Amino acid sequence: MADELDDAIRENAQGPAKAAGDSGSMEQHKLPDQIAADKYLASKEAAKSKRRGLVLNKFVPPGAE
Repeated sequence: MADELDDAIRENAQGPAKAAGDSGSMEQHKLPDQIAADKYLASKEAAKSKRRGLVLNKFVPPGAE
């Protein structure tokens, strides 16, 4: 179901915002809306990742036990 929602958002962002009949008029989505949709989909992909991007390691100098 989540994949269907992602696909629907992607298709809506790529399609026209407004369309008219015989005159052939069409209006594209505004650029900030397209950027917001791209950021939203990218953040969902990043959240699926096992690695979160921040790794904390403890360094122990040699001979310190």
